[in-house]
Amino acid sequence: MRRLALSFMLATLAAGPAVAEQDLLLGANMSSPAMTQAEMSRADVEAMIKAADGKPIDLHDKALSGLDLSGLNLRGANLRTARLNKTNLRGADLSGANLEQAWFLTADLSGAKLADTKMFGITARDANLSGADLSRSMPIGDFKGANMSGATLVDLKGGADIKNQSMGLMRAVFTSVNLAGANLKGANLGRSRLEYADLQDADLTDVVLMGSDLSGANLTGATVAGADFKNVDVSGARLIDLKGQDRVKDWAGRVNADRAVTRASP
Repeated sequence: MRRLALSFMLATLAAGPAVAEQDLLLGANMSSPAMTQAEMSRADVEAMIKAADGKPIDLHDKALSGLDLSGLNLRGANLRTARLNKTNLRGADLSGANLEQAWFLTADLSGAKLADTKMFGITARDANLSGADLSRSMPIGDFKGANMSGATLVDLKGGADIKNQSMGLMRAVFTSVNLAGANLKGANLGRSRLEYADLQDADLTDVVLMGSDLSGANLTGATVAGADFKNVDVSGARLIDLKGQDRVKDWAGRVNADRAVTRASP
């Protein structure tokens, strides 16, 4: 399972075409017991939490798909390479947890606490993260189709590491993600993928977007004061009624600016 997670992570986060990503995901056996079943029960997890007496528990590489783990205290837990597909983590506290290379396909993380979590290589396609707190987390992973409406992503660290040549193309993949009304103040989304993302009324104050792909995204009513738009692809993006546009950084540096939609349809 670790090899599967690592292989998918590397292909998904690299700069290759979206088709390759889809093919690799479909190539993994998503119907296998390892991806769809749980080797533990909620009672087992609760017993581990009780025995740990306030210390983080170790659930790395565990099969936990489909469980109801809602509301549990999983602060600092090691969930590296764990499978939590379709798992109910609504309102759970995962602050500071290690979620690297973990699987959260269609998982429910609504209202969950995910501040300061490690998410390198995470696969959370179509997950529900509405109202969740991901402040200062590192979502260098695949969130395609996820719901992050109303989420808090303050000081998010999702930008590509351009100083490290071997890791320079690793990035946050927020393609078609619902970020409507989300708070992204101070987030780093440099070179991230935000194609067709819904950013209506989102707070993008001081967000680093340099080199990211916003093609087809909807930023209607978004606050963009201090946001960095250098080399941002805005082809087909809806840049309507932006707040703080006069304080944007490098507004002239947008790519395909002539193809953006700047006025609402009559």
